Amino acid sequence: MAVWEKQIAAINLIVSDLERSSAFYRQVFGLPLQHEDEDTALFRFKDTYVFLQRGPAHQDDPSGEAFNLAQNGVGQFAIIVSDVDAVWAELAQHGVTLISHPADRHWGMRTMTFADPGGYTWEIAQELPGPDAS
Repeated sequence: MAVWEKQIAAINLIVSDLERSSAFYRQVFGLPLQHEDEDTALFRFKDTYVFLQRGPAHQDDPSGEAFNLAQNGVGQFAIIVSDVDAVWAELAQHGVTLISHPADRHWGMRTMTFADPGGYTWEIAQELPGPDAS
C-alpha cells in the first residue's frame, strides 16, 4: 500500500465569472493573488491552494452533469476561527449576503454560512466551550 499524507493541497472551483470571483477572494478573504492568466486565478489559504477556473479549461472536460453541478456550486468549505461574530461583522462590511447568521449549533460549534459569487458555500465556525470548560 502506498504511503501518502491525506491532506488537501489544492481545490479547483469552476466559476462562470472569473473576474467577479477573483475580486471576491481578494476583497472578502483578503488573499493576495498568487497567479492569474486568462482562465484561472490562484489563491492560497494557509496550506491549501484554491484555483478559480473559468469554465472547463482542462482537455479532459468534466461530464455535462458534473459541469452543471459545478456551475451552480456544490459542497461546502469550512474555516475555523476563534470569533465567528467578529468575522460576520467583517463580512457584512464587504456586503456579503449570508445564508445563515451566527448561531450556536447542537454539535458544539457556533457557525454562519455565505456563498461566494460562484455559488460555493463557505462556513465560518468556532468551537464552543464544552460543559467542562471553566
